Amino acid sequence: MTFSRNSLPTILASSIVVTGNVLAQQNSVLPDYPNSYQIVRDVVTLPAGRAMGSSNAVDVDSAGNIWLFERCGMNSCSESDMDPIMKFSPEGEFLFSFGAGMFVFPHGIIVDEDDNLWIVDAGVEDGVKGNQIFKFNQQGDILIELGQPGIRGDGPDLFNEPSDLAIGPDGTIYIADGHINPESNRRIMHLTAEGEFIEAWGEQGSGPLQFECPHSLAIDSQGRIYVGDRTNNRLQVLAADGSLLAIWEHFGRPSGVRIHNDTLYVVDSESRAAEGEYGYNPGWHRGIYVGTLDGAITDFIPDPSPSGGTSFPEGFSVDDNGVIWGASVGDREVLKFVRQ
Repeated sequence: MTFSRNSLPTILASSIVVTGNVLAQQNSVLPDYPNSYQIVRDVVTLPAGRAMGSSNAVDVDSAGNIWLFERCGMNSCSESDMDPIMKFSPEGEFLFSFGAGMFVFPHGIIVDEDDNLWIVDAGVEDGVKGNQIFKFNQQGDILIELGQPGIRGDGPDLFNEPSDLAIGPDGTIYIADGHINPESNRRIMHLTAEGEFIEAWGEQGSGPLQFECPHSLAIDSQGRIYVGDRTNNRLQVLAADGSLLAIWEHFGRPSGVRIHNDTLYVVDSESRAAEGEYGYNPGWHRGIYVGTLDGAITDFIPDPSPSGGTSFPEGFSVDDNGVIWGASVGDREVLKFVRQ
């Protein structure tokens, strides 16, 4: 069963729905969805003497403070003594930072309901550091440490380039374990709230329940799991038990996936039209899709100037006011999107 690009597919609990068969277009052609959002730039002010590096990790706490996990003024913290975790006021004023020397490749920051910070490090210095997930309080104290520093693996207590984390309605956590290295894992892990292994799903490939760079994920109020299977240019929707519900190809090339108040947000920051280029996905314009949990798209915020391997936000969050906060790897900026 197939759908056109503008179809409105529905999650079916008893069958797999595949959407796609997109006709090749130029990436400059915008989809015909409305855009109800205004872009706001220059939303944070860095400490004096510090330049903005790449980032795809931003979130907002219950007080409206902005948390950024940034790659130390570059695209890696491997050899830096800078603090990559930074806190800003709701107005964007720098307040506090920590984490110098702890991380390799900042890749995720998630603020939980208690305002603790879950930090995902997708890089690894073999035997030294990286390849871990941490839970911190807002003062920078470690509450939970998962994985082993600098150790790759596919066992229940190891990662191999984790990309993202999401918290389920029951408080358990889900991890997208696997980034762009061909040797990294390609699985979704399910852990208790304390980080104890429960189960894992997936393997490398392009078939159902197979992944190529499971780059981001989100959990809805029913416990369904939405996985940005980025290199396969699709979303896969899983039931709480890990069974496959749907494969959606009408959200472009998903780098980031978030759900807030049962609204689905998906960002495509990489689609490129030229065959052989990284991000090859002809016919798609980069931007942020906003829609419903049955896959219907209600809004599309276009990247105004797609360029290079990645532009516009790659990672993002949505606050309690419905404001989208984005962090860009290629453009190296933090920005927000406010509904008009």
